[in-house]
Amino acid sequence: MGYEPLANKNPLRVLKIGQESTSEMGLVMARPGLGKTALLVQIALDSILLGNRVIHISIGETIDKTRAWYDDILRYILQEESVSKPHELIDMVQRHRMIMTFKESAFNRPRLEERLNDMIMQDIFKPNCLVIDGFDFESTDRGTLEEIKEMAETMSLQVWFSAVCHREDKRVSSMGIPAPCHEVDDLFDTVILLKPDGKKIRLDIIKHKGKAPETGVDLDLDPTTMMIKKG
Repeated sequence: MGYEPLANKNPLRVLKIGQESTSEMGLVMARPGLGKTALLVQIALDSILLGNRVIHISIGETIDKTRAWYDDILRYILQEESVSKPHELIDMVQRHRMIMTFKESAFNRPRLEERLNDMIMQDIFKPNCLVIDGFDFESTDRGTLEEIKEMAETMSLQVWFSAVCHREDKRVSSMGIPAPCHEVDDLFDTVILLKPDGKKIRLDIIKHKGKAPETGVDLDLDPTTMMIKKG
């Protein structure tokens, strides 16, 4: 069964994420606890529904905790949408998603590339998209991100990162991308900042496909369900 009609109902469709085979780097930024992981999981599920294979890299977290995010969000999708054979959708997601964990001190391009190549060469899993949650931007340097970007281009991967920003740190790039990513913002094609706005969390699309976004993109994150919705 094809799930593209279900993917087309995703509010993220306005950003045309995951529809192209070229490599891209995306970034989700927010203060602690505002929904970075929830948004990354929905980006990953959107890619899976479009037929892609996703590796979710969780740095400093367990496989069970990361899997629980997918289970909760997929359960909500099945409650809201009419799917004739929900068990087939659940099975398909599990086949097209792999969760990989790293200790914070152990994550770098050589280790990541080695694990990816091992899976690809043994025909275990070949991803189209990587989601990297928990990457420490404050302790990394530009060269590390350039290496990952080079790897993504070589392997034709779309890569999405999460980053923590802090209210008290006022440093921003010329495009308005906050620290600690203000000096590496040029490496990312799309940047989304989650910002509290009354009783909702707004998706501030700072950069889209390498340039300032078009007007009319209005998306929120429901703080109760952590699901993306049109504003």
